[in-house]
Amino acid sequence: MRLATVLTRSTLELDAPQVRVEVHIGEGLPKMTIVGLAETTVKESKERVRAAILNSNFEFPSDKRVTISLAPATLRKEGGGFDLAIAIGLLAACGKIGLRVPGHVEFAGELALTGVLHEIRGALPMTLAAARAGHEVVLPAGSALEGALVERAVVWRAGTLGDVVAHLLGQQSLPRQARVPRPALERRGPDLAQVRGQTGPRRALEIAAAGGHSLLMTGPPGTGKTMLADRLPGILPRLDERDALENAALHSLRGHPPPVERWREPPFRAPHHSASSAALVGGGRIPMPGEVSLAHRGVLFLDELPEFNRTALEVLRQPLQSGTVAITRVAGQVQFPADFQLVCAMNPCPCGYFGDPTHDCHCSLAQIATYRRKISGPLLDRIDLHVTVPRVAVHVLDADVEVEGSDAVRKRVSAARRRQQTRGTINARLPAAVVADVSGCDDAAATLLRRASERFALSARVQHKLLRVARTIADLAGADRVATAHVAEAVALRGDATHSDR
Repeated sequence: MRLATVLTRSTLELDAPQVRVEVHIGEGLPKMTIVGLAETTVKESKERVRAAILNSNFEFPSDKRVTISLAPATLRKEGGGFDLAIAIGLLAACGKIGLRVPGHVEFAGELALTGVLHEIRGALPMTLAAARAGHEVVLPAGSALEGALVERAVVWRAGTLGDVVAHLLGQQSLPRQARVPRPALERRGPDLAQVRGQTGPRRALEIAAAGGHSLLMTGPPGTGKTMLADRLPGILPRLDERDALENAALHSLRGHPPPVERWREPPFRAPHHSASSAALVGGGRIPMPGEVSLAHRGVLFLDELPEFNRTALEVLRQPLQSGTVAITRVAGQVQFPADFQLVCAMNPCPCGYFGDPTHDCHCSLAQIATYRRKISGPLLDRIDLHVTVPRVAVHVLDADVEVEGSDAVRKRVSAARRRQQTRGTINARLPAAVVADVSGCDDAAATLLRRASERFALSARVQHKLLRVARTIADLAGADRVATAHVAEAVALRGDATHSDR
């Protein structure tokens, strides 16, 4: 009886739980069996591993009974990333080449029939978890650069199964993947200097960026709503190391890690309005992160908001409140982070020209009401800022005047966020229980807020949101206490929502 154990990890969850590949070779009818809640792609590895071992000029135990257990048995396994660990376990269990598998090294990679290693999905979360456990990782050459984003991780870059075996036998060392150099701090992308006019919406965008607030922009077609949203990431501070790795790990689970040169940039996701609920929050037979998780620590932009399926929009309510998404299936529950900044854009009516002085609106009041009712009151209640984006006059667009760019705005936003971090978190994430204490309203500001709440019958949630926005406005102004002017601007930035709160 011969037995070998090799370590690898599951990449179905962000924390990449460890999997022990236990290979037993014994007497009996020739057969190879994989047990341990393995999906079809894992069971198919039997044929890939057999061919890869033979084509790498190693002996395969074709006349023995081979049992491969993927432990723990209660954890679902999926994907071709277990191929390398299974192959190493088989060669070690055979005992023909004297292979010994160190207990501090983990293996992952999909094998071609020739023995070449292909890149895998989820290399980054796997390397993160392995580094926390103090383990080294052997990855395919196509995935090693992704794993090297992790500080203090030891990542070995392998091209073929033969290279890995030679490394373990001490015949030839695998190259260690160098840590990815950190990109320069300069920003690229759309600049706010390209947006002319729109003083009010620009101000709302700056406040949204400074406090992490959600934003809804309403206006006729072509007034610059999408243009403004595209420029929001450019005025947000860069992600710190921890947040950048967490976001990159979520993208890695989907098989699309961000480019190395942009991995510290806040993500910007803009799904089409035909996106389903599962596409937005995640799901599927094997749960995968959705758009809200891919926008974690960044921006989720929903253009043409009323055109989204109402059911899909309603599933946003829970992650907007909690910052996480829990996906439940028969096999268990998977939780993904989803702390995103929601930015939406919509037309005021089906034809788009209600209230536009330059075009006639042909929609009836009933059509307008039906169109706006596609967005529920509870969802609107969770959006902090509601602004109108009007049409800009031609002479303003053609004026040869200097417009403030993203760099200058980002400096103010970063300064405001530094003030907030001394209080523990950005204003949009302040718990309701401490909002009043943190805001530090003077008496006049508190009176104005109370009168606005009574005048517009605002819910308790909206009142707390007004306090958070007012605190952000005060932070941008460098003020220690929230004053009347800050509350007044926060109330004004609720727009039509203060007149139609449901």
